[in-house]
Amino acid sequence: MTICAYATFDGPDDERALVLAAWREAGIEGRVERWDDPDADWSAYDAVVVRSVWDYVDRRGEFVAWARRVGSVTRLLNPHPVLEANTDKTYLRELGVPIVPTHWSSRELPDWPEYVVKPAVSAGARDTARTADRAEAARLAAALEGAGRTPMVQPYLDMVESEGETSLVYFNRRFSHAVRRSPMLAPGATTEDNERAELRTPAPDQVELAEKVLTAVPHDLLYARVDLVRLPGGEPAVIELELTEPYLYLKLAPGAAARFAGALGELLETGG
Repeated sequence: MTICAYATFDGPDDERALVLAAWREAGIEGRVERWDDPDADWSAYDAVVVRSVWDYVDRRGEFVAWARRVGSVTRLLNPHPVLEANTDKTYLRELGVPIVPTHWSSRELPDWPEYVVKPAVSAGARDTARTADRAEAARLAAALEGAGRTPMVQPYLDMVESEGETSLVYFNRRFSHAVRRSPMLAPGATTEDNERAELRTPAPDQVELAEKVLTAVPHDLLYARVDLVRLPGGEPAVIELELTEPYLYLKLAPGAAARFAGALGELLETGG
């Protein structure tokens, strides 16, 4: 039987059991491994699937080095070059598609009604702030620079409270499902609100943009989540391309876990 590691962290993951069950149905034995466990023998696996490694943010260098080591002894999905690039959001500058307007410095901020300030290496809304005060936005960005981090300053888009973000999920580059995600920085938002989502049928222009983004990635992609918003003019734009450890909303989409398992089986059959 094919044996794959499910790389995780020392914390909750409510998709783990669903994924492992789907793998079993597909003839793949899944074993849970903490990504930073020094005693793990990664070479013993047919593949290592990166999933809920949600504590890497404070140790990105360690995580990237781990991915490089694992990729040298077995199949790593997603591959090390993808993880290294994707864990620093400066990748947005290289996508070649519309993205949310982003200012990468604390100096000469654009004149926007509201600002979102966050570091280029982060997860969720960690170390992220929203403010209507331009001077405060500059101060927050400067604080990130002072800590050796690259700031991202973006306009706050009101549409995230009305239309919401649209996240399109792909397995082995095939569309699986899409969800409407709740805004993380809306007034009064809680952690529970941020985790809520609902299935959504993406518009044709959103699908076109998401697939254009994925086409530009040259490596195997077991999973991908493309997070989109609409700019004030109505055109879709990428707010994030999640190729490292995205939450996949498997419980919302019937058959999604099976599709994930099927995609893993396909990639294992191709070798590499």
